Amino acid sequence: QVQLVESGGGSVQAGGSVGLSCAASGYTGRPYCMGWFRQVPGKEREVVARMYTFDSSTHYADSVKGRFTISQDKAKNTLYLQMTSLKPEDAAMYYCAAAAAWSSARCRDDRYSYNYWGQGTQVTVSS
Repeated sequence: QVQLVESGGGSVQAGGSVGLSCAASGYTGRPYCMGWFRQVPGKEREVVARMYTFDSSTHYADSVKGRFTISQDKAKNTLYLQMTSLKPEDAAMYYCAAAAAWSSARCRDDRYSYNYWGQGTQVTVSS
């Protein structure tokens, strides 16, 4: 049973930066597709960035390219999302998600492809 716990959320000023962490436990030796999603009330949960843990390949939503960086520390079983140049529209509940995958080609952007989820961490951006 994979468990994910996010941390690092909080209030940040527009133009500032914040880093999120996702601590994972219960992983097997299989590679995983892991992603960061965000959601605001009344809107669909959307992918922000994802990573295939085997080769650390990444994919970013167009809205965050050049501003956000997803990374991992395999030794610590932790996924990170470093967010810079934050905008008010970045404010959301951020979720960490994971799904076992044998190939990076199986990593998807839709939330329904992920079966493991954290409880979320709130990010508020003030302007």
